[in-house]
Amino acid sequence: MSGYIFAFEKLKAWQLAKDLAIRIYKYTKEFPEEERFGLVSQLRRAGISVASNLAEGSARQSKKDQAHFSQLAYSSLVEVVCQLKIASELGYLSTEEYEVLRKQTGKLSYMINALQASQKKP
Repeated sequence: MSGYIFAFEKLKAWQLAKDLAIRIYKYTKEFPEEERFGLVSQLRRAGISVASNLAEGSARQSKKDQAHFSQLAYSSLVEVVCQLKIASELGYLSTEEYEVLRKQTGKLSYMINALQASQKKP
């Protein structure tokens, strides 16, 4: 592992978003094969998008640009929550898996909103 740490790697929100994406990958391995190009693909892309937008935003110079990418991350997070609800109701996630993911998305929602609020301050 390299000794250099990027700014986004220090963000607690990014760390939680990365963990969420990894958990989504693990849980979706058990989804039905017919969902491989449907819900599995959508959920994985949205999960990665949360972490990726937080990372990209951290590299932006202006607070306005940073806040824009935080908003994109939040939007992707809402997409994840929607897709998790559908997956749960289809029986693709156990109650325990769903609750773990919902708790994580709730905490991440708070963190992204707090980050964005700090980025909007003059």
